Amino acid sequence: MDSNTIIAEARRKGRAALDEAAGKALLASYGIAVPKTRVVKTPEEADAALQGLRLPVVVKVVSPEILHKSDAGGVQVNLASAEAVREAIRTMSALPRIRDALVEGWLIEEMAPAGQEMVIGGLLDPQFGPLIMVGLGGIFVEVLSDVSFRICPITRLDAEEMLDELKGAAILGGARGRKPVSREAIIDVLLKIGGENGLLMQNENDIQEADLNPVIVSDDGAIAVDARFILTHAEVAK
Repeated sequence: MDSNTIIAEARRKGRAALDEAAGKALLASYGIAVPKTRVVKTPEEADAALQGLRLPVVVKVVSPEILHKSDAGGVQVNLASAEAVREAIRTMSALPRIRDALVEGWLIEEMAPAGQEMVIGGLLDPQFGPLIMVGLGGIFVEVLSDVSFRICPITRLDAEEMLDELKGAAILGGARGRKPVSREAIIDVLLKIGGENGLLMQNENDIQEADLNPVIVSDDGAIAVDARFILTHAEVAK
């Protein structure tokens, strides 16, 4: 499914944002790795959904009324059986912020391998157009605001300089005994998001905000574990 089809389907449903499954389909359409995913409507579908998935898995609520799933208690990880998945769905369904929301289903996906958490985002600036951001995940972005921005489209040199500008850049190279992670994999994602033919440039009239958080980077690859896309107002897209 291409980006135009994914975004058009969301707009047809009156959505202001892509749900996580649609967001990951959008990333996959640009060649960005995402976890293997299934969406179920009920806990009883867990057995069938786990066929072909590698355990353990994570389960997340799918709701157009819940953008920040973790804040609502709508994420459970390290689930190693169909029974654990069913129990997780039942437990989360009873939480107040989920019980009172429109819940369209439950996303079940493989857990990503361990690695360095990164954040890659973007926004449509009224003056400069699409901007792209990269930062180290966790405390580095939440407390230290250790991020770097560029106006799109970016080149490979821009992507390399964005990483060099991060105060915690040494962590990527394996500081304090850590295993180095693949800068090449991060640069590849940055170019697929903010490069000349990247997602933000090709969907400039439709994407108001993009948030890939986290992107897990290992020594040989990067995978977007969560993705949030806010759409522009329909008048902008015309």
